[in-house]
Amino acid sequence: MLRVATVNVNGIRAARRRGMDAWLEARRPDILCVQEVRADDTILADAVGPDWHILHEASTAKGRAGVAVLSRLAPVDVRAGLGDFTGTGRWVEADFSLAGDPGLLTVVSVYVHTGEADTPLQDEKYRFLAAIRERMAKLAADGRHVLVCGDFNICHREIDLKNWKGNLKKAGFLPPERAWLDQLFTEDGFVDLVRRFSGERPGPYTWWSWRGRAFDTDAGWRIDYLISSGQLADRLLTTAVDRAPSYDQRWSDHAPVYADFGV
Repeated sequence: MLRVATVNVNGIRAARRRGMDAWLEARRPDILCVQEVRADDTILADAVGPDWHILHEASTAKGRAGVAVLSRLAPVDVRAGLGDFTGTGRWVEADFSLAGDPGLLTVVSVYVHTGEADTPLQDEKYRFLAAIRERMAKLAADGRHVLVCGDFNICHREIDLKNWKGNLKKAGFLPPERAWLDQLFTEDGFVDLVRRFSGERPGPYTWWSWRGRAFDTDAGWRIDYLISSGQLADRLLTTAVDRAPSYDQRWSDHAPVYADFGV
């Protein structure tokens, strides 16, 4: 079995202070994708210990973004950055060999910024999404397994957002953003693993505001995804969203998401 997890840690140092280490020891993923690291390589290495391979792209803007693929398995190749967005701390790729499989598994950690409707920041988000779709298609074209993990800051459908009526004109639930996911899951043949496993039900949400009673009332957003190529999806055993038992046990405003595969 191969376990791959993803989480936006909202700052790796803060996440560790709040209890990330206990989660990591309990779940023991083989590959962990993290977003919004907001720290250097030394701090990231200290967070997981010496037995991990680390691929990290920090943002050139100090204290912002940062993505990493952390693995107990040795990667056969790694790449950081994506086109014009290299150096922004938003995209890294690691290739792995799977026992008995001639094809590679490419695991990506991605962080898509929130955006803001009708602003240049939203235009930049659409440019990044276009680059992501192009890169995913290129990766899948040679028959490898592809697994893109991370915080996309988009809810796909009404069942992915508790208060969808109040967010129809806000970044994260805009028609072009949702249509982009439609294209990935229909035209491009990629699979939303959590939705496939969970079925047609509300959630499971992965992000709740720190403010108010959003967590207590489960007024969440499902914006963190594990998106795979079709053949890898056929190996899926289970997925889960690790929602904390209570507000005071949260170690990020995002919940970790993981999937187990038969390999």
